Amino acid sequence: MKVKSSSKKVNKAWLNDHVNDPWVKLAQKEGYRARAAYKLKEIDESLHLIRPNSLVVDLGSAPGAWSQYVQRKLSAGRHQEGAQVGAIIALDLLAMEPIEGVQFIQGDLREDAVLKKLELALGGRPADLVISDMAPNLSGIASVDGARVEHLIELAVDFCRAHLKPEGALVAKVFHGSGYDGLVRLFRESFMTVKVLKPKASRDRSAETFLIGIHLKPPG
Repeated sequence: MKVKSSSKKVNKAWLNDHVNDPWVKLAQKEGYRARAAYKLKEIDESLHLIRPNSLVVDLGSAPGAWSQYVQRKLSAGRHQEGAQVGAIIALDLLAMEPIEGVQFIQGDLREDAVLKKLELALGGRPADLVISDMAPNLSGIASVDGARVEHLIELAVDFCRAHLKPEGALVAKVFHGSGYDGLVRLFRESFMTVKVLKPKASRDRSAETFLIGIHLKPPG
């Protein structure tokens, strides 16, 4: 009974924080599906990653806030004289409500058949930007969770090596803890420039941070 009571207190505290969260309120006001949109917005405004005619791949896209932000940014760019239309391909294990201008694939990136679908959607065109909000179901066991996170980020980096423009970028959510230093090394081995950012929209107590790799290093 004590555990149940404690769990209720935690859930009530989380719900209270969520309801009163200014980023949640802003997301509701501006029509974003989640506060996460403002994390990507701050990263993009800091590093200018999304440009007109960009092809963006959104890994771990549900519920769709990052795709929404990218779609709005690309739509705004269309008003520039001579600007071409960009494209967004989103993928998630979970279902996602449709977003105009976003091609969604439901499936697990770890499966070859799903990766093939994603590659077909690219149509031979390399991506300008890959954004990854992928995260595993956490077990609470640090070593296990760290390995799961690390595997997902390795998949994102491998995807970039195969399908990202040389001057392109990868934005990936990671967590401080077991495996974090290894992921930083992986980014430094893979990209010319590596940035670490924790946007204001990330909760202070959250262990999440974001690694941004810009300009792939040549193989070998």
